[in-house]
Amino acid sequence: MDGWTPDSWTSKPIKQDVVYDDPQGLQSALGKLRTLPPLVTTQEIANLKKNLRNVALGKAFVLQGGDCAELFDYCNQDMIEAKVKLLLQMSLVLIWGTFIQCGYFGGSARLTSSSTGANRPVVRIARIAGQFAKPRSNPMEVVDGVEMPSFRGDNINSFPATPESRKPDPSRLVSAYFHSATTLNYMRASLSSGLADLHSPLDWGLGHVITPSIKEKYERIVSQVKDSLRFMQTVGIDTDRGVETVDIYTSHEGLLLEYEQSLTRLLKTPTTSSTITEHHPTHPIATGTTTSQPKSHYATSAHFLWIGDRTRQLDGAHVEFFRGIANPIGIKIGPSMTPDELIRLLDVVNPAREIGKVTLISRYGAGKIAQYLPGHIAAVQESGHLPVWQCDPMHGNTQSTPSGVKTRHFSDILSELKQALEIHRAAGSFLGGMHLELTGEAVTECVGGAAGLTEEGLGERYTTFCDPRLNEKQALELAFLVAGFYREMDEMDDLNTI
Repeated sequence: MDGWTPDSWTSKPIKQDVVYDDPQGLQSALGKLRTLPPLVTTQEIANLKKNLRNVALGKAFVLQGGDCAELFDYCNQDMIEAKVKLLLQMSLVLIWGTFIQCGYFGGSARLTSSSTGANRPVVRIARIAGQFAKPRSNPMEVVDGVEMPSFRGDNINSFPATPESRKPDPSRLVSAYFHSATTLNYMRASLSSGLADLHSPLDWGLGHVITPSIKEKYERIVSQVKDSLRFMQTVGIDTDRGVETVDIYTSHEGLLLEYEQSLTRLLKTPTTSSTITEHHPTHPIATGTTTSQPKSHYATSAHFLWIGDRTRQLDGAHVEFFRGIANPIGIKIGPSMTPDELIRLLDVVNPAREIGKVTLISRYGAGKIAQYLPGHIAAVQESGHLPVWQCDPMHGNTQSTPSGVKTRHFSDILSELKQALEIHRAAGSFLGGMHLELTGEAVTECVGGAAGLTEEGLGERYTTFCDPRLNEKQALELAFLVAGFYREMDEMDDLNTI
């Protein structure tokens, strides 16, 4: 691949680099990582790529969410379960709230649209088991008159505001691996043991949600799901298959390239995957036969990695690394991205125009999306690329209170999502998902929502170490509202076809 190797990024300029005072310790940590087993498998990655291809084609929806920045302390049973359950609840709301006719085909249950007959399952991707590092506008900060390195994430340094705690420590890279592995292990064990069983969705609990309207809507969906399962059982359909567990994929920003390179492996392409790459219909398809199973380089730290808005330089190290890995990848795009730059970037990271290989995660802000998104969509459509379009309504809507507390307004988050949906629809495009910073904890970090959290109430439980997150009640409310937007769009399409 044009001279690409797992370490070819080292010849490129890099942003958000970490400088360690202990080069020997860094090499020891990286050497240890190179001997450890992959955190995810190539089959899991291939399954996600297949699912994201369906999202790009308008056949599925992707829900991606989790903490802004994980801490090692978040690796505990309660916090892992809270995040997993919230994603399960939100996906149930999105599926059932939008596509309410339950059908049964090919031995597995699926939910289909009562109006269009479309089948759009939800692909769940968590910001978990690796979302430790965070980019910073300034590598240094002043705390109580003392200058020290900024907190860059638990895999780099410690949060306590002392020069010694903030010193980058390479041993934290190995700690990050084991905390990711432990989190993944518990997630997989919980899901395989029935955590996601649709026979008992009320067991997922509603945590601290006390808003009557949200509880009533959710319990109504649960009742409908149970009725459907009882009906299928009555008519002799085996409901024990396909409804007891789900896939939840892991993701994080691929910021620390030394770490990502150390966990990149040359591995066989899964035998269930096609040896012929599927491209956009307007482009030629590579053909040919192989006598041995092909291999590709996989970043095995997560199923899905993304490039941040600060590190997507065309000639930069991050783009160089990402262009060579076989994983599905994301790219954050905002107001500073020109349409021409976007197409050149897509050509670099996805020259074969593989459908759904790239997820474009737009983050403009509610007040700017109408200015920038239409031009980006038009440029991509003209180029022939067919990515997944995903809306990140969080990062472009961050603001500070008069006292300096970072927050986000629920109304701005909702507005950007609704505008994104309308703009894509008007352009003949498909908004395939949303990318949220959220937690299953009862935090008070984002203003608004049905509970009416105000700026004065932010201090009740403001626990984020980086950016403000939606709490459980706000996240579930958002899922109901987004499901409603899609249902309204489907109804409008039905009327227009009469």
